Amino acid sequence: MLRFAGYINILIAIGHLVGLIWAHQLFEITGIGKEMQELSAIHASLPYLLTIFVAIAFFVFGLYGLSAGNKFRKLPFQKLAIFSIAGIYIFRGIGELTADTLQSTNSATETMYSVVALFIGLLFLFGGFKKWKNKQHISQT
Repeated sequence: MLRFAGYINILIAIGHLVGLIWAHQLFEITGIGKEMQELSAIHASLPYLLTIFVAIAFFVFGLYGLSAGNKFRKLPFQKLAIFSIAGIYIFRGIGELTADTLQSTNSATETMYSVVALFIGLLFLFGGFKKWKNKQHISQT
């Protein structure tokens, strides 16, 4: 589960970077066009820098997923990071769904993003539980 979540995050990071080639169209499709226009009014590079920052965050999430999935060496604060990442994703998924429902602004795209975020968060959460439950059980025997 953790490896799968890690690979998904790395794909999302790459998607953000590749998407910069068609940034304006991508911003419109994803529903953040207005916000990115406001950022570009401050400075033309801000939407691009923000997208790169977000891609780096997804990449780091991916590295932690792969590390916890024993794909390469252990990263620092691994357990805390995995459960924090799970919390971020779950909060994003449930929070957006709840806000959209309360404001009656549900769209298929927003709902899809929320469900994907919730799914990834659950991969991290259950993957973390599975990893550290097994380690705890092994150390007790």
